[in-house]
Amino acid sequence: MSLPKRAEFTIIDDTFTPAMITAQVPGAVWGAVLGVELVHVGSFGTTSIDGSGRRPDEHTLFRIASMTKSFTAATLMSLRDDGALALDDPVAAHVPELAGLRGPTSDSPVITLRHLLSMDAGIATDDAWADRHLDASAAELDRYFADGVTFAVAPGTAFEYSNLGYAILGRVITNVTGRPFQQVITERIINPLGLRDTVWVPEARHDDVAIGHRLVDGVPVVDVAPLGDGGLAAMGGLWSTIADLARWTCFIADAFPARDDADDGPLRRATRREMQQVWRSTPLEIEQVGDGGGWQRAGAVGYGAGLDVFDDLRLGPMAGHSGGLPGFGSNMRWCIERSLAIVALGNLTYAPMGRTLRNAFDALVRADVVNALAPRRVVAVSAPLTAAAVALVELLNEWDDTTAGAVFEDNVDLDDVYNRRAAAARVLRERVGVLTLDRIEATTAVAAKAFVRATRGEVTILFDLSPRRPPRVQFYEVTVVEPELPPADELAAGEAVAVDVDVAVDGDIDGDIDGDIDGDAATER
Repeated sequence: MSLPKRAEFTIIDDTFTPAMITAQVPGAVWGAVLGVELVHVGSFGTTSIDGSGRRPDEHTLFRIASMTKSFTAATLMSLRDDGALALDDPVAAHVPELAGLRGPTSDSPVITLRHLLSMDAGIATDDAWADRHLDASAAELDRYFADGVTFAVAPGTAFEYSNLGYAILGRVITNVTGRPFQQVITERIINPLGLRDTVWVPEARHDDVAIGHRLVDGVPVVDVAPLGDGGLAAMGGLWSTIADLARWTCFIADAFPARDDADDGPLRRATRREMQQVWRSTPLEIEQVGDGGGWQRAGAVGYGAGLDVFDDLRLGPMAGHSGGLPGFGSNMRWCIERSLAIVALGNLTYAPMGRTLRNAFDALVRADVVNALAPRRVVAVSAPLTAAAVALVELLNEWDDTTAGAVFEDNVDLDDVYNRRAAAARVLRERVGVLTLDRIEATTAVAAKAFVRATRGEVTILFDLSPRRPPRVQFYEVTVVEPELPPADELAAGEAVAVDVDVAVDGDIDGDIDGDIDGDAATER
């Protein structure tokens, strides 16, 4: 089967292929999603080194490990939306087996579902142990519950990644619905989205399944048979494909922006947006990229509901999740304010898919592919913002206190009286001439920057609207951008002309209002 290719994204192949060779990953596949379409797939190696394998593609099944947590969280949130539970319910309210669960100190809070969802419960990080107990039976899980848990920190105080915590959430889903959590997750989330190849156990119809591998003395070997679908599977048991995960990332990312059109998915958009907010912050990460002359990459990271949440200075907010189990490594990540995602799957224990995926995003940024194909989503300019921008430009052209009273909230005159604002507007007109509104760029429905053409230069007006209805202007700031200078022989002796200065802050000029523009006009808001 031919894989979809898009020339602009071959740079992703150039990033992944050498990284997979270096890490000795037997086989890997990765895909780029643009808008709602899987537009590019790259692959490497084989599904198995035993001679029976073939080159993986977008329909090859890999175990996605902890990426499963996003499906478990979505299902729990859907039960919350239906009123079957509340996120601040004590865990013991839905798992009586944990009635004796207590925090590490006498002043620890009651552990809630929200604590578990956001990795905020303080239960000791358990990747090494949990990864080898994925197939635990319900009875074994009961024994773990009866024995109690070990805490690293008090609940509600720090991020502590817990697979056992998500196993508990699986039991919550089972107890609340009266059915195995695997069945509930499949019926509520997987089937409605048409994720035909996202399964708990590969079936006979799946004739293209990646075999897990591990390194022994630096050499890849076929790993032991993958653990079965058991009591800890809510934390990492699913198998899936690039094609299905592309659809999954599209569904989650499509929650943005908030809007009024049909909301008919298996999980409402507001809930999907909620999943992609930072519920528990994590420490700042600083990573060295490249050898010797490389560079450092820093990122603010947090955890939402079954999803990692990132803030990238170049790409904006991002969400996704990694996955790692014996035999497999995986990662998915998407840009919340852009229609762009990358998903990657490999068949080696803890294959470095996450680090390589981040490097692929970096390569796309350096090649100017991201801004060209997936620019940041533009915030719609609301009708009140348009009306306010038009009124501000008219007022600055010809000040009138009565008109100002209709445009501004009462705090504007109190912050700096109208006669000073009128004088500042006069200085502005004398300096740059008549103002004409060009365009408006909104940051929210009530905050924007107006770009204004003038007879002799350009002006920007930053303004905010109040929370009242109808909203009025509560703050504005006028800045001259590269004013056109008069010829040198027209300047009076000793006259100073300010360039690239703030003409007014909150409508005021800091200095004498005598027709000159003070270069120190701007004061902090």
